[in-house]
Amino acid sequence: MTNVDAGVGDRLALAVLVQYRMATTEQMHLAIAPQVRIEQTRRRLAKLRGRPPKAVLDRTAARLRVGHALTVTETGLTFLKDARRRGDVCQPLDWIPETHHPVGGKEAVVPDALMYYQRGPADDDGDAGAMLQAFVEIDRATTGPERLAATLTTYARLHTYTSQPAGRQPDSHQEQHEAWRHTYPFFPRLLFVLDGTGPTGIATRITALHTATGEPSVAAFLREVPALAAPLADLLRDGPSAPVWRPLRDPARRVGWMHCAHL
Repeated sequence: MTNVDAGVGDRLALAVLVQYRMATTEQMHLAIAPQVRIEQTRRRLAKLRGRPPKAVLDRTAARLRVGHALTVTETGLTFLKDARRRGDVCQPLDWIPETHHPVGGKEAVVPDALMYYQRGPADDDGDAGAMLQAFVEIDRATTGPERLAATLTTYARLHTYTSQPAGRQPDSHQEQHEAWRHTYPFFPRLLFVLDGTGPTGIATRITALHTATGEPSVAAFLREVPALAAPLADLLRDGPSAPVWRPLRDPARRVGWMHCAHL
């Protein structure tokens, strides 16, 4: 039985490494086996170690990519740990970085992560067992706040995009459905996790996001889809289920990310 369990653990570790793209040993330990000693995780990862990576010429770009990828993983861990504490269901492979969503013209929306989450039976607010999905955008303040705010326009475009099979002409008599409906029962809520700057910078970036909600396509999008922002520091301190999230339409409020269907 021990060998069987070890094989399952090895396969999970490999799957998480492939899916997350990058994680520290400690992050892997917290994701796949927090109940055992970290030395066991180190041995497991040593068995899976392959060839060394190729040399990277642009070291500055590499540092930015590594820092971003590790922050994406760190954010995912906050949700995994919070779900375990609450008795909810969010497994390591329910956190999926960089899912591809075409919006036409060879363009696509690629969120930093897509998260699947199921509320546990202990919830007493009528949403016990509810299945939730979220697109998660990690912002490390490496670009200006206006570029961050422009992300809302891309999601508004995804929300209304209807795909047409190649070689077929549009049929005005046939009802058109948004492409996302082929994948999701409802459009995932949108979560911005802010890092890499202090309180003033966080406030500036939330203000930019709030200002963007006045654009007509974004306003229509947010009437149907909850969109919130929170500092990563708050998630690490209080947990993502705490009321640390600010609705982009009303950033003076503080809410939990799961309790915002009509924000």
